[in-house]
Formats: sequence, C-alpha cells, structure tokens
Amino acid sequence: MMNRIIIKGRLTRDPELKTGSSGIEFCKFTVAVDRRRGKDKEKETDFFDCTAFGQTGVAISKYFTKGREILVEGRMESSKSDKDGVKRTFWGVTVDTFEFCGGKNDAAPAEAPADPSGFTPVETEELPF
Repeated sequence: MMNRIIIKGRLTRDPELKTGSSGIEFCKFTVAVDRRRGKDKEKETDFFDCTAFGQTGVAISKYFTKGREILVEGRMESSKSDKDGVKRTFWGVTVDTFEFCGGKNDAAPAEAPADPSGFTPVETEELPF
C-alpha cells in the first residue's frame, strides 16, 4: 500500500508554529492549488490543510509567508469528529519534505536556509590555496 501526495501551490496565510503537549513543535498552514477541469474551463482551486512536525515545521514557519509558492510531499491522513451527533471526517496532509518554488516575483526568504547536509558554504577567497 502507498499513501503519498505531492502538491505545489501558494500559502493562503502565514504558517503557525506551535508546540504540542509532548513538547514537539509543529507548523500548520494551508496550500491553495489551482486546476482546470477542461481546456476552456475556468480554473478551480483546491485547499489543502497541512501539518509539518519538528525541524521541517520550524523551517517552513521561518522561511514561508502568505502567498509564497511551496511544493510539499507527504501523506493524506484523516481524523474523525462527532459534535452534537454530527459525524465528520477531516482530511489533511502530513508533510515529510518541502521545496522552495516560485519565480522572481516571489519574496525571497529573510535568510537562506541552512544546508541540510550540515556543511557551511565557504567563499573561494577564504580558501588557503
């Protein structure tokens, strides 16, 4: 069995970073994804509620704001609610990885993200040879 989803769209609001009761940080945000149903049809928009945990969530909350384009990969998960006898199922994306997207019109991050490999870039003038 496989449960993978990849979406690319724009954040509808600034991400919210929170800390759960277990002390784990998580980030909640919504991604709007445009689509067309046919060649001459108007575009429609789907909205995906996303949650990213740990360092992934911290990075998204730090480098993304409303309107920024993002690509996320993760899995669809459902949760059920029973309020006043009305049963509901909510679907969301639990984010495993993300990528920066967008063109020149997208705002650049306040600072470049750290290299995930743990290495710090060095200017060639700093090299001893």
